Amino acid sequence: MTTHEREGERPPLGRSLLESEAMTSDWAPTYEAVPRSAFLPVLIWPHDMETGRSVAVSKASDPATWQEYADSNVPIVTQWDDGEHSGMEPGDESTSSASMPSVVFSMLHDLDVQPGSRVLEVGTGTGWNAALLAHRLGSVNVVTVEVDEAVAASARAALERFGLRAKVVHGDGFRGHPEGAPYDRVIATCGLRSIPFAWVEQTRPGGVIVAPWGTHFSHQDAVARLVVSPDGEQASGLFTGPVEFMKLRSQRRPPVVHAEYVPGRVADGDETSTKITEEEFVREKFDAHRFALGLRVPDCCQVVAYKRDGARPVWFYGLSDRSWACAMFRDGAEARVWQGGPRRLWDEVEEAHRWWVGHGEPDHSRFGLTVTSDGHQAWLDKPSDRWPLTAA
Repeated sequence: MTTHEREGERPPLGRSLLESEAMTSDWAPTYEAVPRSAFLPVLIWPHDMETGRSVAVSKASDPATWQEYADSNVPIVTQWDDGEHSGMEPGDESTSSASMPSVVFSMLHDLDVQPGSRVLEVGTGTGWNAALLAHRLGSVNVVTVEVDEAVAASARAALERFGLRAKVVHGDGFRGHPEGAPYDRVIATCGLRSIPFAWVEQTRPGGVIVAPWGTHFSHQDAVARLVVSPDGEQASGLFTGPVEFMKLRSQRRPPVVHAEYVPGRVADGDETSTKITEEEFVREKFDAHRFALGLRVPDCCQVVAYKRDGARPVWFYGLSDRSWACAMFRDGAEARVWQGGPRRLWDEVEEAHRWWVGHGEPDHSRFGLTVTSDGHQAWLDKPSDRWPLTAA
């Protein structure tokens, strides 16, 4: 029995999750019974959402701080650089983590499990999410797939220690796990740029797929809640809100090499201007603007540079060719634009921006996604008004 149970109180974070409606009351007993701390390693790197930095905390040397972070609504990095990292300092790229509890329970709410539901999870991580599902549904009904062998082994051991022996599979979650199909629910705990049709095939008609999804336009994701059609030929549904997850390893985008797009001077590109202002265009991280542009301008990534001396360049790079564009926003002046390559990327971006504004600046929850064996289509408000997510 925990201290909070003895005192007849919910843990403070539990109360906060309920009050903010990130966690629904039906998940509260599971939250109290399955602490995140039971699935964290001795050395963790809690992520500061304000600064974007992670600092090492060791349970061995500072157990109080370690426990405080374990019980806080912050994401915690548990692996760097696909396991090639060592030491206390953060590595170059975070590659496994324990997500924010508010995000975990919000996605579990979207999953809408029912008694006896069979669930496939893609991205085991620490094993905490699988443990929560196993506590709610029974271990026999939960299969979780992890691509990293060491991470899978650690999660399996943590689940066994806790007495919730969900099936942990070391493998490529992009394939799902056909041996255990069909599933009533599929949930991914990694960011996707393509939802495999294999997941649709392995889900019962009427079943639900919950996955963080986005385009290569930015790192931003939104949680897609898709329902498999009665004939099993597609899965379709609305997004429930913005998130940002580590990407499925096979879908990470290689870094853009600027010199491969702009080998000479920017001024060598075709020059125009735009009346769109920096304030209109460069928005907060989780604003729907960037997500919407990614849906309307396929095969393109955006890089927003730091502002210096009153000027901020925003770059766009084609991912299927070497098209590029740069919009230079400058205080007190109309923005100048340069473009090069087969596509006129800024023209496409500006058209997408005006489309978004013209439709009332819709947030994530008005957008939807349909997945078929032929690919992905996005839509606004109505699935019938959908468009393909590939460049013409």
